[in-house]
Amino acid sequence: MDTAVIQKDLGLPVGEAIFGKTILILGFGAIGMEIAKRLRPFGVKILATKRNWSSNTVSCDLDGLVDKKGGPEDMYELVREADIVITCMTLNNESVGIVDHKFLSALKKGSYLINIARGRLLDYTAVFNHLESGHLGGLGIDVAWTEPFDPEDPILKFPNVIITPHVAGITELVCTCFFAIHRVVGDVALKLHAGEPFTEIEFVN
Repeated sequence: MDTAVIQKDLGLPVGEAIFGKTILILGFGAIGMEIAKRLRPFGVKILATKRNWSSNTVSCDLDGLVDKKGGPEDMYELVREADIVITCMTLNNESVGIVDHKFLSALKKGSYLINIARGRLLDYTAVFNHLESGHLGGLGIDVAWTEPFDPEDPILKFPNVIITPHVAGITELVCTCFFAIHRVVGDVALKLHAGEPFTEIEFVN
């Protein structure tokens, strides 16, 4: 619909519902779990990967939340079922470029990729090529391969790419928390510099 407005193609642009879709969450930590909680009411099937499911301290919350669980070794099996992939993984030596040509080729044609974790989880060339070929239905990213993101980056030529410059989660509530954190950190720094003792502990909710 956004593209239709930009192109002045007025009328009745048809949106795409996620009801009945299969969504794969790569990296089912705290953020992945919160995403699943928000997706569940929309009637989706949720697949998820996690290195160690038994380490989840809130495993009791998983009942009815994830339809199929897997580890890193199950990633290619699960991605074949997905209509949408959301990456929430930690970036480390093992996960750099994990969404590569092999991964994207395993996706169904027209599937969508969303990255809210770290830009380098995605292999740039592989993503670009799959967008260009039309195999990848769309890309939504709040993180980039290099930041700040180059506004002239060729990947922005695709109409099915949406990027936010690492600010998709910034709301008035988050800003309020940030300001509170800054105040506490500033107060602590001043006390340390002045050599003053700490007489209380401050908490930021």
